[in-house]
Amino acid sequence: AGRTEVRILKKTCFSNQNNSNLFIFSTLRFTNRDIADYYNQTQVHYRRWWKLDEAMAVHYGMWEKETASFRDSLINTNRKVAQIAGIRRGERVLDAGCGVGGSAFYLAEKYNCKVTGITLSENQLDFAQKKNRELGLEDKVDFRLDDYNNTSLGKGTIDIIWAIESLTSAPDKARFCKEAHRVLNTKGRIVVADYFRDTSQQDNRGWMKKWQDCWSLAEILSEDNYIKTFANAGFVLRKNVDATANIRPSSKIMYRSYLLGAIPSILYNPPFRNR
Repeated sequence: AGRTEVRILKKTCFSNQNNSNLFIFSTLRFTNRDIADYYNQTQVHYRRWWKLDEAMAVHYGMWEKETASFRDSLINTNRKVAQIAGIRRGERVLDAGCGVGGSAFYLAEKYNCKVTGITLSENQLDFAQKKNRELGLEDKVDFRLDDYNNTSLGKGTIDIIWAIESLTSAPDKARFCKEAHRVLNTKGRIVVADYFRDTSQQDNRGWMKKWQDCWSLAEILSEDNYIKTFANAGFVLRKNVDATANIRPSSKIMYRSYLLGAIPSILYNPPFRNR
């Protein structure tokens, strides 16, 4: 009765080699340690190219006609996702994959939300906790090392789960859904802003697999696959927004910065270690 809902913001779509098969590429299965290491070791890259100290975001920026700068686009993502999620003042929010805390701070300051941000990365946690003290938001925001598939939160304690570009790291989305049901109250909801595979296109050179392996990502799934997974777990889709055009300028910035950071990214990444 009155179970939870999911709201999806499509950030961008990627290609698939064969429309009839969602799992063309055999992506490496990364551990939590692998994912934490990736973000620990590439944080310097995000600080240099992704305005980390200013916008406190590792997600894509959303551009609109009035967006004046890349930094503004990153902050605008928080604004748009909050609107889609229907964030209400004073709600209890779980930021599942919080990065360095930018979204948590935005929700606390703008909506007076109580936010728990969780990450696997020790460096992200350290950055977020220091910034939290600087902003004086420790009564509204807390950060912890935790796994969104198996959190330390109590049952029914959360009003909304906020997941921006974080579920792509989860190889088992159903496991996430199960934990989400546990921590959400009976009127709770999830907002997801993420990448989805475009099954109408082809990727004959396997760029998707290369990108996934370099970023310690799980298989990028189609929108339909996501929706079915959440539906099977008892969630109801309430809103679906395609923001592909809005993030395209950010994708171009990421591509240019990737070219300059490709060598250290490859050296950092688990696929190139002896496994």
